Amino acid sequence: MYIIRLSLPVLFIVASLIYAIMIFQLQPAMLGEPNAPRYFPLIICTGILIFSIVDLINMRKENIRQNEDLEMLSRKSTLKVVGIVLGFCLIYTLIFEHLGFLISTILFLGALLFYLNGVKHWILNLSVTIITAFTTWYTFSFLLEISLP
Repeated sequence: MYIIRLSLPVLFIVASLIYAIMIFQLQPAMLGEPNAPRYFPLIICTGILIFSIVDLINMRKENIRQNEDLEMLSRKSTLKVVGIVLGFCLIYTLIFEHLGFLISTILFLGALLFYLNGVKHWILNLSVTIITAFTTWYTFSFLLEISLP
């Protein structure tokens, strides 16, 4: 179990380093500050890298035994949930370009929340789905003036 727990921060460290390499391959902006397209991704990449290193250091300091989180993660039911959520994410990426941001996000969040919370909480699921999708769309389209597909 220690190896499984140790692999997650190492995976994020490697992923953030690959992400950093990809960021520096971005083309410079034609207008304004040439490095502007790199700033936000670099902030995200640096944050992931720092938190992963801190997590790795904390893990090395602690004598980690088989804790409940890792036991729960290794259960088949948990792996099934993770697989289904990854499936929803894959479907979302496939329908995003065809249906556009708003419709695909509503379908994705709705399906995800109904799967995780169940039909019993349908009012909450629909509220969170609609408010999140429209708020994000409004923020990008009108406040940031970024056109979404």
